[in-house]
Amino acid sequence: MEIRQLHSFIKIVELQSFSKAAEALGYTQAAVTIQIRQLELEFNTRFFDRVGRHVELTPPGRKFLMYANEILRKVDDVHAMLGNAVVKDHRLRVGTLESLLSFKLPKVVSYFYKHYPTVALEIRSGTPKELNEMLDHNQIDLAYYIDQKVYGQNWEKTLEEPESVVFVASTDAKLPKKEEYLLAELLNQPFFLTEKDSNYRYALEQELASRHLGIRPFFETRNPDVIIELIKENQALSFLPRYAVEESLNNGSLRLLKVQDFEMQMYRQLFYHKDKWITEEMKNFIALGELSML
Repeated sequence: MEIRQLHSFIKIVELQSFSKAAEALGYTQAAVTIQIRQLELEFNTRFFDRVGRHVELTPPGRKFLMYANEILRKVDDVHAMLGNAVVKDHRLRVGTLESLLSFKLPKVVSYFYKHYPTVALEIRSGTPKELNEMLDHNQIDLAYYIDQKVYGQNWEKTLEEPESVVFVASTDAKLPKKEEYLLAELLNQPFFLTEKDSNYRYALEQELASRHLGIRPFFETRNPDVIIELIKENQALSFLPRYAVEESLNNGSLRLLKVQDFEMQMYRQLFYHKDKWITEEMKNFIALGELSML
């Protein structure tokens, strides 16, 4: 077994393609194929199945991935101990939602930079479905998102914190001043919402459909920062996680709308793949949940 074979193996898992892995590593596809075949012969097993244009790990391949990551990490540790200046910093890849990236993770990044300056922290954004796929293909180490309670046989959950999703409006929105509203009263107002593949937007649409109601937003985007600024400027409404609007509610630039016949609670959750070797970087990030930073 050679170190280059492990690098090729991990790159194939990340890119789900022998050809893309070869291109990324500067090898020919034939060279990468030979490297993997040599590994499979050495361990007398098959690591990949071809599914259409992609490749998928076999069960032995998933087990091998855990050890391959740890072997390469140990190699990096040896280089660092010997003072090798070209060694790469340890890396942590976290996948998350746009709203968490904007409103929860800035403090986390600052904390990590202060306490673990040698860690290369990489943040990727996507929908929960996209993040789960990234976990399954070793493209991220941890997935951090808000959703209804999620369980999967391939994932380990380390955090589950409740989070309300609320209706908010600009302070000058054209709504009657009331302590509480009915859901149907709000639906004819101008809404600026996240896109339909957003989990809390999808859950809202499902609830409305069950009541034979609907909502037609004037504007849609994945970026909650943009939504918040636009509803402030345009006498509009939105539906967002409480953490995303907390500052605006506290400073009086947005107004919380209490809805008598509707409430939604989701959960901030943190996952890793059950076959993933838990690195020190992952442990340090997971521990932030105990500090109420996630």
